[in-house]
Amino acid sequence: TITPIEGLNITATLGANVLNQRENTLNNPFYGGAVSAGGSVSVIHQRIFDINQQYMATYKKTFNQLHNMDLLAGFESYSHKIQYLGGSNSKLYNPTIGELNNAINTPPSVSSYTHEYATLGYLARAQYDYDSKYFASASYRRDASSRFHPDHRWGNFWSVGTSWLLNKEAFMSDLTWIDMLKFKASYGVQGNDNIGNYYAYQDQYSVSNSNDDFSVSLAYKGNKNITWETSHSFNTGFDFEFFDQRLNGTIEYFSRKTTDMLYNKPVNPSVGYSAIPMNVGSMINRGVELDLNGDIIRTNDITWSVNFNLTHFKNKIQKLHPDLNGELIDGSRIYQEGESMYQFYLRKYAGVDEETGVALYYKDITDANGNVTGQEKTQNWSDATRHATGDILPKVYGGFGTRLNVYGFDFAISLAYQLGGRVYDNGYVSLMHAGDDPGQNWHKDILNAWTPENKTSNIPQINVFAQYANSLSDRFLTSSDYLSINNITVGYTLPKNWTRKMLISSMRIYMAADNVALFSARKGLDPRQSYTASSADVYSPIRTISGGITLSF
Repeated sequence: TITPIEGLNITATLGANVLNQRENTLNNPFYGGAVSAGGSVSVIHQRIFDINQQYMATYKKTFNQLHNMDLLAGFESYSHKIQYLGGSNSKLYNPTIGELNNAINTPPSVSSYTHEYATLGYLARAQYDYDSKYFASASYRRDASSRFHPDHRWGNFWSVGTSWLLNKEAFMSDLTWIDMLKFKASYGVQGNDNIGNYYAYQDQYSVSNSNDDFSVSLAYKGNKNITWETSHSFNTGFDFEFFDQRLNGTIEYFSRKTTDMLYNKPVNPSVGYSAIPMNVGSMINRGVELDLNGDIIRTNDITWSVNFNLTHFKNKIQKLHPDLNGELIDGSRIYQEGESMYQFYLRKYAGVDEETGVALYYKDITDANGNVTGQEKTQNWSDATRHATGDILPKVYGGFGTRLNVYGFDFAISLAYQLGGRVYDNGYVSLMHAGDDPGQNWHKDILNAWTPENKTSNIPQINVFAQYANSLSDRFLTSSDYLSINNITVGYTLPKNWTRKMLISSMRIYMAADNVALFSARKGLDPRQSYTASSADVYSPIRTISGGITLSF
């Protein structure tokens, strides 16, 4: 950093990250999945090289002790290079050596690639405040990404914001219970280039051997017209502190609209590829956030504080690509203009046939013109009709907690919650199989499966030949409500007159438990994994209990 004149700082930052990684995997020939191949080995070497450059100039100046100005201009760039070399082979000579030359199967599998990616941008920002009462800011940046065609590589992004400390106004001087009251509003535009492929605008091919000649096949269909996904964010609200700072918090409204959404659109494989990257449309999230912190008791010897926060928002797809005709179906998900992007497209479960124990699903009945006139039940899951499930987002989520200090003893607890949504419970699906998954455990609910003596059950008969007993349907859509105890801490701080005798400024003994408990609609269901689905293959955060002594000298 250099300072050529007062208030002006010029800074240059250069950072590099180098990762060299080698991985050897050895699968023995005696037991496990590689027995039939005589054992197998793979060797991978990977090198990643990143460079960050940033050159900034900042200028700060105060005029007449009232006008405060902060200016910034700069340039930054990022380059990423990844080099990969890997090979694998089978039929090991020595089962303890994890090298390719120890395997004799012909031909071995060997591959390598190099990927490069880069961004660069110019940026500027201006901040101003008058007498620390009125605040304004503006920023602009122009960025380029190598993921896009040169004709669509650059994007322009900006933001403006303002705030006002109302408590400093003369007309509020008599409201002594207001310590701080700030109004704020901002609008900004940001870009996203993450489409999952470093060269998304280019067609990419794989080369193979065909009768000792070259065979070239399309591996990735590019789209030179894709460009930046853009998010437009509007926020407004109030920050406040009341009653000698006993109560403080924030209430805020937000609207976040995303346009030119990047998406790998599925297509019919008969065209020669299964997906194409596109800017498919726009969606919007609107909602409110509330954050409150309060001191219920605040004395020299006793303090008791509580906190609470919540978020509520609604999602809506505003526009899809014209080619999609207002609707996109992708596997078990459906995206429709005017609807939430968080909805499934599933068959409706109709229970169990009381006489046979076979799972039933609903099928629409249509007239000659294709109009739905009713529903009937079918045992053939493939014939059943799929329907949009409606919005599965939670209505509200957040957290709360409390902290108590009494004569040196302290106790704190932190909790999180979610209400009003639904989630697809994949873990429960895997545990409710019809006996066709040997070695897989069962959920205790399987004890209530249909039998000739239990014909009213809604759980199909255990039958290894039951093709559709556990098929994808709204049967496994489950409430995503939860309450989690994230942390409990207890401690004791020794009195000062004790610690001074030990030549210690302060001493605190404590114990803490993290990820204590989760209460949800079903044991094993963790709705925190995502808004849409929960899986038994993903571990919940591990419960830990710790303790210690904190000393200050």
